[in-house]
Amino acid sequence: MPLKIALFASGSGSNAENIVRYFSTNDKFVFPVIISNKSNAFVHDRARTLQIPSFTFSKDEFSDGEKILGFLKQYEIDYVVLAGFLLKVPKVLIDSFPNKIINIHPALLPKYGGKGMYGHHVHQAVADSGDTESGITIHYVNSNYDEGDIIFQAKCAVLPSDTPDTIADKVHKLEYDFYPKVIEDIWG
Repeated sequence: MPLKIALFASGSGSNAENIVRYFSTNDKFVFPVIISNKSNAFVHDRARTLQIPSFTFSKDEFSDGEKILGFLKQYEIDYVVLAGFLLKVPKVLIDSFPNKIINIHPALLPKYGGKGMYGHHVHQAVADSGDTESGITIHYVNSNYDEGDIIFQAKCAVLPSDTPDTIADKVHKLEYDFYPKVIEDIWG
């Protein structure tokens, strides 16, 4: 019986699409649903292309968590993968899926994590810091932003000539290369 993974995304959904495509020939993993907190997020277009149903829940519904939990149970979800999802995961979901919710962060945690540290904000902070490396962190989700146990990190060089956009390009490549493989390693 395949493992059922729900994907949560708030924006474009490029990581969600990359994950689904990676597993398209692996019958051990299925992605029955994509969930977002934004009805106009491009992830819904990607979901249609991938022929996966996608749904939007409000910030209040996410904060409460009970409706989301019921929805995940309805789809018999085993695991949750956050792929560019910006809302805090409520305690009821964390308690119901212990060590079964993972996230990817576009920096080397514990640096540049926490509330408000996502996307361009992270890459700008890295560029401003003068750090010589950045990367990705895949971690379990707990009650605090970006503080769950680290599963995997990958690094890339940051050159003095790099801008937030060029750092983002390097980090996106790491995300696409490693996120699906780590999912396969930890749950396969």
